[in-house]
Amino acid sequence: MNQSMFIVWRESVEALLVIGILQAWISQQQQDQRLTRFLWAGVVLGLMFSGLLAGAILWAGNAMSGAGSEWFQAALALIASLLIVQMVHWMRRHGRTLKQDLLLNANNKISRQGGWGLLLLALLAVSREGSETVVFLYGAGAQLRGPQLGLFAIGGAFGLVLSALTITLLHGSRRFISWQRFFAISETILLMLGAALLVSAVERIGGQLLGMDMPEVVYSLAGDALWDSNALLGDSHGLGGFLASFAGYRATPSTLTVLAWVGYWLIVGGWLRYRSTEKVPCLN
Repeated sequence: MNQSMFIVWRESVEALLVIGILQAWISQQQQDQRLTRFLWAGVVLGLMFSGLLAGAILWAGNAMSGAGSEWFQAALALIASLLIVQMVHWMRRHGRTLKQDLLLNANNKISRQGGWGLLLLALLAVSREGSETVVFLYGAGAQLRGPQLGLFAIGGAFGLVLSALTITLLHGSRRFISWQRFFAISETILLMLGAALLVSAVERIGGQLLGMDMPEVVYSLAGDALWDSNALLGDSHGLGGFLASFAGYRATPSTLTVLAWVGYWLIVGGWLRYRSTEKVPCLN
């Protein structure tokens, strides 16, 4: 539930931010009512595209069984983890100029293509956020069943409500939290979630490797617990369960899991530090 709530909240905030910037720009243009219709048509089409993608992923997952389903879910979790890192990197590089870039694109598309250009801009923006949400949610919730899946869906609904409240708060007052602080905090949580998705994928891959004819060292790396910290902090409920969902914590991790988790933070930390020219977004 916590994972789905955060994913939907964070992605919806970005989508609503883009829509709000474009809507404010439209209000200063001639034929604003006509352009508004194109804007919301693009939003609806973007949501429809995201829905079609969700349906295709669910169909593909349900069509597979056994090992095929496990490999598919592991691949989606890995893709989701990589997308999270890419998204954080993109926001670090482009966050400060997001508003200016959007308005420049809007002006260019209006001058060349009229309202259809604005529709395309809104469609691309919303479908991008929606597609990321679909992949993230599938990667995080593919293994859930029954009541857990219901809670996962409820968490997503709460995320939508929280995103609307967050946008209102950020636009209404800077006393509580600024855009800069919001993106810095959410960036950290996103990277933690990326680690959790990577751990989930590695565990699925490890489970499949254990069923194959592999060298003994592979069974040791993927099947044997490196330690057991259940006496200190279990990973099935409470704080341990929260850390398991959001950061990939495991009370009895395999060597393969530990190597993947440590490698993730070393590689991601070094890559972001090397590639990022701007630390956090500052949207005004």
